[in-house]
Amino acid sequence: MASGQDRLEEVLVKPLHILHKRLQLVHTDGSSDSEDSIWSDIEEGSSRQHQSNLLQHPFFQLVVLLQEGRDLVIRDSCGTSDPYVKFKIDSKLLHKSRIIYKNLNPRWEEKFTIPVEDVLKPLSIKVFDYDRAMHDDSMGSATIDLTTLEPNVTEEMKVMLSEKGKSTYMGYIILQLTLTPKTQTDKENFYRRSTKLTETARKMKMQIWSSVVTVVLVEGKNLLPMDDNGFSDPYVKFRLGNEKYKSKFKPNTLNPRWLEQFDLRMYDDQTKCLELTVYDHDVAGKDDFMGRATIDLSNIKNEETHVIEQQLEDGAGMVKILLTISGTSGSETISDLANYTPNPREREEIVQNYGLLKSLSNLKDVGWLQVKVFKAQGLLSADIGGKSDPFCVVELVNSRLQTQTEYKTLNPQWNKIFTFNIKDLHSVLEVTVFDEDRDKKVEFLGKVGIPLLKIKPGERKWYALKDKKLIRKKKGKILIEMDIIFNHIKAAIRTVNPKEDKYMQAEQKFKISVMKRNINRVSQIVSSFVETGKFIQSCFDYESKPRSITAFIVYVMVVWNFELYMLPVTLLIIFIKNLIIAMVMDNFVKEPSSEDYVDDDEEEEEEDKEKEEKKSLKEKLQAIQEVCLQVQQTMDMIACLGERVKNTFNWSIPWLSTLAVIFLLLGAIICYLIPLRMLLLLWGINKFTKKLRSPNAIPNNEILDFLSRVPCDLELLQNREYRPENTINPVTAKKKAL
Repeated sequence: MASGQDRLEEVLVKPLHILHKRLQLVHTDGSSDSEDSIWSDIEEGSSRQHQSNLLQHPFFQLVVLLQEGRDLVIRDSCGTSDPYVKFKIDSKLLHKSRIIYKNLNPRWEEKFTIPVEDVLKPLSIKVFDYDRAMHDDSMGSATIDLTTLEPNVTEEMKVMLSEKGKSTYMGYIILQLTLTPKTQTDKENFYRRSTKLTETARKMKMQIWSSVVTVVLVEGKNLLPMDDNGFSDPYVKFRLGNEKYKSKFKPNTLNPRWLEQFDLRMYDDQTKCLELTVYDHDVAGKDDFMGRATIDLSNIKNEETHVIEQQLEDGAGMVKILLTISGTSGSETISDLANYTPNPREREEIVQNYGLLKSLSNLKDVGWLQVKVFKAQGLLSADIGGKSDPFCVVELVNSRLQTQTEYKTLNPQWNKIFTFNIKDLHSVLEVTVFDEDRDKKVEFLGKVGIPLLKIKPGERKWYALKDKKLIRKKKGKILIEMDIIFNHIKAAIRTVNPKEDKYMQAEQKFKISVMKRNINRVSQIVSSFVETGKFIQSCFDYESKPRSITAFIVYVMVVWNFELYMLPVTLLIIFIKNLIIAMVMDNFVKEPSSEDYVDDDEEEEEEDKEKEEKKSLKEKLQAIQEVCLQVQQTMDMIACLGERVKNTFNWSIPWLSTLAVIFLLLGAIICYLIPLRMLLLLWGINKFTKKLRSPNAIPNNEILDFLSRVPCDLELLQNREYRPENTINPVTAKKKAL
């Protein structure tokens, strides 16, 4: 009976009165029942009791972790398979795993939840081989009796696969199951939420992706040399589930710079691992492996751009990328305005973090920006049905976030809130609206550029959309509210330091119209110097005797009484004069005309003859294309420099002009108190010891860095706001008509 007692301890839920009665029959009445049959009946009774306990719950949720498969059968001619798994209850498909290509030992690592209404119905598991052209082949199946699972206990299972009518070994899959009982209220809430999600999915044209992973492939460093010349032709392959991207290859380099941007869709039921693999391009098609890396996206904070320098495994070197997870849909996301509750205390803490007392701590963190993107109206129709599938992208230099896509509408409502860290107060916030297509291509619908210095905290405002170059007005408008907090001292220090490079910029090409425009801009600057020179020469030539005598007297007095501090004082006088004019005339700065910056492509479409002439001329200049481009860029740089100086004195950007006045005041005081020789000595000591004190410091010129923040005429035109059109509501228009 010792063995019977052990089994009694194993089965704790059997009815004790049945045990006592049956054992008495065996030992006193000589019953023919064996002890094993007694225990079998007792275990059956225990199983029935367990099922009875489970049936008391109206609803269950089965959490499944599909881990991996082992020794799966071969279904492809190449000796492998492309397995995926289907989970069904009562012939209803509840989940389909992703496909693992060319693998007999796949690792899915997918976690999902299955609703279970009838726990007595088994869970059916079927494994298939994906076939692009023909019917998917079966790789085995299995069933799991859910009543054998203990509630709220995670059980790991090794499920053997088999085929009906056959006893051959077909491998197995490993998974974890957790059966959780739920109440009637939980059941109603679950199906209510499912219904809501179904309606949302129908509204969003069955958008099944949960978020967008935006990757900017910047550069690679110290990669493996694979060619005989000691270099490589590297390119990178990215993979996220079934989403893939292949970059261009860079010839003969171990430190390539790609600057490519792309989007990958991420799904709830897939592994959140971004795989990147570096290869060496071979003309013969036999590309060599150079290294790989895996980035766990579950550890990446959403709605924020991360700079990742990923070391390669099984190779050498590093790949630098910018990675952002955004575009999330649903009211449960952190970027949804439905979840946002203004907290005055939290804002006060942010204000304190950027207060004057913390001006010298973390100089790179200049400020904080919050952007609320509400909706757009009157957008262009990009689809055949007269509608669009718009989504909005918000960019601040290299930080890039986006909203979800609203389908089949010209008046989308996104209601998203984004937060950015400000590194440079003179950056421009770019808000762009795109139309999404099924082939992952996007179509431009409109754009607006908002300088941070023009933002009024808490102002909700409609902005008229413009074209890609931010010059001409485009159809549609967008409603945005922004809040900005920054430290003025940090911003001033950052102003005289090198500007942050924006990685993704439009590639500059040689255009005759741009060359002509740059020549005209430089000519205007040169002509001002020529006119000044002619005026001075006329004083020497006595073309006007009163003017020449006056100039001579002024020259003698200035030279005789000149001190170094008078130079910044003279510039201050010019600033004050222009400020007075600006205050009197309210807006005396003449804004550049958009006609001066007409797109070359638009001109070509309007005049076919000019198009043919320009085309033939470009063909003639093709041999010296790079030289022409360099000349074009040099002239643009000279013209921009002159325009920036002019706009500084014209108070086009009051914050920058005020900062220049402060610098000039300090300069005048220093020049008045300290002799010139001491100033030259201090300047020389600083320049000669700068590299010793800061070996990693980037060489820079503070004056040029300051001027780089002042917008040129084209940038002033791009930052100019247009009055948005009033979009008429059809319902309101109908009421007015009645």
